[in-house]
Amino acid sequence: MSGRYGQSYRNGGYGGFGRPEPVRQERERPQPFQQSRPPPPSQQRDDDYDPYGDGYGGAGAGSERYASPPPPQNQNLNPRPPMGRNLPPPRAQRGYETSAERELNQVLDHIKRDWPGLLESDCNVVQLALQLLDNSSVGRAHEYRDFQRTHQTLQTALKNIVHDYHQGFNSSIGTFHKIQGSIQASQKRLRALKESLATSKASLTATDPELKKLYAESQMYGTALQTLNEIQELVGVPDQLEARISEKRFLTAVEFFQNALRKLRKPELDEIGALSDIRTYLANQETALEDILVEELHEHLYLKSPYCQERWQNLAKSQGAFKESYGDVASVVPFQVVLDGLELDSAVTEDPQKNPEADTFYYVTLLVEALNKLGRLESAVDTLKQRLPVELFGIVNDTINDVDQKHPSSLRGGSNGSHGLHIYGNRETQMRADVIYDLLWALFGKFEAIAEGHRIFHESIKGLIRREGAGNNIALLGSFKELWNLYQNEIRSLLHNYVTTDADVYQFSSTNRFGAAASGKGDSAREKLFKFADTDPKSVEMATEYEALDNIIRAAVPGLTTGSRKGADSKKAALIGARSEARKSVGAAYGSQQNSGSYKSLVEPSVFNMSLLLPPTLVFLQRLKNIVPPGSDLATSTLTSFLDNFLVNVFQPQLDETLSKLCETVFGEADAFQQDADWSMVAKRPVFKGATAFFTVITAFCRMLGTIPHDQALSSLIITQMLRYYDRCFSWYKALVTKAQEESSEQQVLKAAASMALDPGEVHEVMQKLWTAESLDFELLEKEVALLIIQSNEKKLEPSDIIQDRDTISSLCLLYTSMKWLSVKVSALRHITKTETDSSRSALAKPEKKRWTLLNDPSKAAGDQGPVCIPMTQETVQSFDSLLTSYEELAATALLTLHMEVRCRIILSLQIALSPETAPYLLDQEVSEPDPEILSLNSEMIAYDETAARFLRDREVAFIRTGLGLLINSYLISNALRVGAMNAKGCGRMQLNILVLQQNLKNIEDGVDLARAAAFFEMFEKGPDAIVAKAQEDAANPPADGAVATKDPNRFTYDELKSLVELCYSEQLYDPERGVAAAAKRQMSDKLLNLSEYMWQS
Repeated sequence: MSGRYGQSYRNGGYGGFGRPEPVRQERERPQPFQQSRPPPPSQQRDDDYDPYGDGYGGAGAGSERYASPPPPQNQNLNPRPPMGRNLPPPRAQRGYETSAERELNQVLDHIKRDWPGLLESDCNVVQLALQLLDNSSVGRAHEYRDFQRTHQTLQTALKNIVHDYHQGFNSSIGTFHKIQGSIQASQKRLRALKESLATSKASLTATDPELKKLYAESQMYGTALQTLNEIQELVGVPDQLEARISEKRFLTAVEFFQNALRKLRKPELDEIGALSDIRTYLANQETALEDILVEELHEHLYLKSPYCQERWQNLAKSQGAFKESYGDVASVVPFQVVLDGLELDSAVTEDPQKNPEADTFYYVTLLVEALNKLGRLESAVDTLKQRLPVELFGIVNDTINDVDQKHPSSLRGGSNGSHGLHIYGNRETQMRADVIYDLLWALFGKFEAIAEGHRIFHESIKGLIRREGAGNNIALLGSFKELWNLYQNEIRSLLHNYVTTDADVYQFSSTNRFGAAASGKGDSAREKLFKFADTDPKSVEMATEYEALDNIIRAAVPGLTTGSRKGADSKKAALIGARSEARKSVGAAYGSQQNSGSYKSLVEPSVFNMSLLLPPTLVFLQRLKNIVPPGSDLATSTLTSFLDNFLVNVFQPQLDETLSKLCETVFGEADAFQQDADWSMVAKRPVFKGATAFFTVITAFCRMLGTIPHDQALSSLIITQMLRYYDRCFSWYKALVTKAQEESSEQQVLKAAASMALDPGEVHEVMQKLWTAESLDFELLEKEVALLIIQSNEKKLEPSDIIQDRDTISSLCLLYTSMKWLSVKVSALRHITKTETDSSRSALAKPEKKRWTLLNDPSKAAGDQGPVCIPMTQETVQSFDSLLTSYEELAATALLTLHMEVRCRIILSLQIALSPETAPYLLDQEVSEPDPEILSLNSEMIAYDETAARFLRDREVAFIRTGLGLLINSYLISNALRVGAMNAKGCGRMQLNILVLQQNLKNIEDGVDLARAAAFFEMFEKGPDAIVAKAQEDAANPPADGAVATKDPNRFTYDELKSLVELCYSEQLYDPERGVAAAAKRQMSDKLLNLSEYMWQS
């Protein structure tokens, strides 16, 4: 009612009803709960009609006309009766009034005065509403604003009334409830009084015979004697029960306890106060007996009892633990034989003559039977589920500590600080394998023994349900899936700790398993409050507390701490101390990067540990399939699904990261592209140090991949790194053959030799054919020389086109040998498989065959046995083959660059030697020494040849050497006119240069002879007549075998002889006297005419 009429206005009221300005201010206040609506049709039709003028807000007031009132805030108040029935008294009779009452009375007076029809009981509000909407002369639309203002003022007054009197309303409600309670209590007392009166009436009317009284007394005495006998029997219950518990005869103890409890619960013994101590004892002993049974069950299910050590040690030894630390373990009965021998159709009986703990499986069935008779089996199952994570964590931690003590840190093959980026040798791998196998075989032996115990526990409960006809109780039979989930978490945690090196790749912490909330977020603040691991078990305070606790337990629950548990306190103290030390050591050695609560890593984490971790894990999972009960909620086919998830989501990213970092380390070494000092151990020719290191990384990863299930995504990672290495080598090649920034132009940035080796063209094609030809093709050599001379004449070579650094030549030779060596080595890794599993392609159908098999030999993962390959499908092998082609092409490019580089050097040197600016051949005196450029060319060719012979094979060296003499011969003859003018002394200088070149080339190219160039310039000395006579002689005696003229040093082409004739007259043509030059020109024309006649006739 208080919120029924909209928002209240504290400072308003009907007292200011006649003043327009305050009303306007009230109307202009924002109304948070009101929504503006479009004006009614009448207002839309006549927007100019405003009977109250602009004093009341205009359109603002109209927007509040149909505002929806807020919901009622107090529905417990009774609705106000109609105003017409309870009109307020006259103003003179009211006495003292509050402001709210005064405001309400003013509103009522106004309504009575201006709207009297609203106070009548038969008021028709619809008719009034229609009149307010009627804009005609008979309508009351002009009074609508007054009606609205009255309504608003009434709402404000009512709210103020409620605000002033709400405490009284609330107190009246509480008083009403008290009155109602008092009435109900009075009714109950009246009923009791009525029943008491009826009982008194019946008692007063009954008779009291003496015989009936004596009979009642005799019955009472007989019952008392029987009660005394039962009390006497109950007095001996504690001693007998404790004796049975101490003898581990729990089935008999439960039956005895239940019989005593039934006797004690008889109605006639309820009022005996002397039995209160026994009653309290049995009430406590029921819980204690359940705790004892559950604790005994834990002792045998989680291998805490010494009777369980034999079985898990035998399982660890049979699985593959080759250490002799367990001594000679006697063979135990196979688990399948134990399952076949179980007789669960009848209840288990105790044999007082034998120790029940000697047979763990019989003892578990006995405990299950005792818990069932006690009626606490379901509670025990819940307790087992709750304690399962903690027990498994303790087993794993204890096993790690045991192995940690057996293996010194110096004998674990570790490499501190490498962060998993280390390729282990055979000795290091074997040491790591010893530690990992010792840990996993022992741990999985315990896991298998625990699983066998849970299977017996499961079968025992299943037999009980079948005997009692309880149906399929999921709550009792569903613990095996919980066990497997925890096994899965522990295995995943171990794989994570020993494989991953970066916490960002895969976040896993065992504390989340029993400390995390349902939302998945751990309560980190709660974890830091208190930890038992932080206590000191050897302190005096702790020993005193343990002793006091033991005394309390013995006094409250006798039998719980018997003679067999005298060393329990020391055992618990030692256990807490061991776990405390183990948890404090987490973070040391290799586990420094792990979170609190995770396990300590015994060896350095590395992806190469995967080949050591998987074989024991697969053996355990295979054996676990035989333990999983048939028909359970755990499908044996899904036992390895978490390994698939681990490989895809954890191992593969870690492998990619490790492989990338290792390769990046190889690529980033300063001497990666330097000669390997130990190249002779891996190759026949020197290779890059980075190439051998890269192949070592690839080999190690391929060997590791051979021990895990094949996945094309893993093979693709290796191929990707091979492609990265090719890109690095090609970039290195480009850096070697690229001009310096100040030397290069915008059109060409590569050296001349590299440009011809890379860019497709005739020169590149001829070089390729020369290299791939089975035998030497002289025509291809001549074509190559001709193309080179033409190209160099069209665009002269610059010194920047030549590789000046000898180390660059050595690097190119190393690049060729490294690429060839790596191509041969990588091609040996090629292996096509039929397995098409590819985790990187989710759309690819999964193969029908099982992915996880036991084909891996654990000893093979620790050594170098077995072939090393990259398994690939037909689709992946195409990328691999194209990569090998790229290696071969890069090697060929480097070789072609070497082949062309020496030729570019010769052309540049001869180009400088023939230039009249640097070496004029119009001399006044004879020259006795060759040109410096010729001597420099000789020294460069000798150094070049020595470098090539040191790094390359004979075939590559022959490819570089062959054709150098032909190039010099052809270039000197075809470009003879570059000398400008030449006389006899200049010709002697040329012949001296040719002789020096020939003597030097004999040390490089076999059978080299520059006789053709020498004969060419010898004819210069004989004069033009001799040249014409030589042409006439050659025309008369053509070669009989049709051989090419260039093969015969004494035969020349027309162009060559023409240039020689022009060279003979060059001295006269360059004479400053016009007459001499004109006469020489006429004589040269005559000689050329004769030369053409003889040469064309031939």
